Amino acid sequence: MPRIFVASLLLSLWCASSVWAAPTSLSLSSSEKHLKGRSFILPRFEYPNYVRDGSVAVRQTFGKFGWHIPHAMPGELPFEVDNETDASDAVRVAAASGFLPGETQFLVPVTIGGQALAMNLDTGSSDLWVFSSLLPSSQVNGHTLFDPAKSPTFEEVDGASFSIRYGDQSSASGVVGKDTVDVGGVEVQGQAVELATRVSGSFTEDFNSDGLMGLGFSEINQVKPQRETTFFDNVMPTLAEPLFTAALKRGESGSYEFGNVDESKFTGPLNFVKIDASQGWWQIDTPGVTVGGQTISTPNASPSIADTGTSILLMDNEVVEGYYAQVEGARFDQTQGGFVYPCDSEMPDFGIIISESYTANIPGSLMTFNRLGRGSDRCFGSLQSNEGHPVQILGDTFFNAQFVVFDGGNQQLGFAPHA
Repeated sequence: MPRIFVASLLLSLWCASSVWAAPTSLSLSSSEKHLKGRSFILPRFEYPNYVRDGSVAVRQTFGKFGWHIPHAMPGELPFEVDNETDASDAVRVAAASGFLPGETQFLVPVTIGGQALAMNLDTGSSDLWVFSSLLPSSQVNGHTLFDPAKSPTFEEVDGASFSIRYGDQSSASGVVGKDTVDVGGVEVQGQAVELATRVSGSFTEDFNSDGLMGLGFSEINQVKPQRETTFFDNVMPTLAEPLFTAALKRGESGSYEFGNVDESKFTGPLNFVKIDASQGWWQIDTPGVTVGGQTISTPNASPSIADTGTSILLMDNEVVEGYYAQVEGARFDQTQGGFVYPCDSEMPDFGIIISESYTANIPGSLMTFNRLGRGSDRCFGSLQSNEGHPVQILGDTFFNAQFVVFDGGNQQLGFAPHA
């Protein structure tokens, strides 16, 4: 997509989000009375040229979390982890960037130092990093670059740096500065921004995105020698409520809202469950699932991460095999790297048990990720195996069915069906 189109789209979205936001920009340097009680909406926009590919989605997610793939898949896995690497260490390292190679379907407009960028919003990582003008021209690859020299508010943080490296030597590294970041018309002054000065090829493959804003917890921020605070942690004390919501219903571009829960976006009561933020993620226990209304108890299930930066569901083998046992003609396809089935198969509803009182239901209509090519009669499922890795990933397929509240102030997640 031509970058001039992206620039005009970002400008129109920025103007729209500014109308939705409070009329006075939020600034951490303003007096206390101007900080409290704010809320703002951040719309997503969709790239029209995006093509859904479940094999790519699985490969990207395994790459993001630094997981080894034990079977063949289309293309090369961009990130590899040595088999001797401790699984928990691999997952923590992977959260460093949250950056997925390949094209991104949904992005959000973010302005840094007056410069508009198209960025991923990712609850599975905790860094705000951007492609910058400090990169060699050979690594730019069509991205819009943040130029600190053109920002009147940028200040470099002396001695601070970030570096992300994987087993195959894929890497991103650079310097760190503080600048004014505008999200949805609300400003945070002095926000840490990580400027890439060097990236490997696999990090440049997400042609649509100019950077990433992590909404995980600051504990896994990758800046050294001292971790920096995320945008959400900085803005949270100033909000009317210390939370943000994700309204990412299938068939709509969707939006994030900070500081307010819009009751028109969901049906029934919100169902809250406490999170375990010790690893820096929005992590919960999911002790069972339902398939077509029948319960499968999984008391030893891996914990689950609510991750807006992933497009698919990756869950324990027991769960995945239990689901596809109920899908006529389903089988694991070694070439595709996942479960496929005839596209005319009836897909049962899939429920994830969040608590004793609430099961987050995903209708069968959302359990197909894509058709295996034009004219194919076989489809790739939205639910695939995490291949025994230590966490389950609740990606966009989950958010397509559920309105989700990320309540940082009370360390909990809230769920309800979309309206």
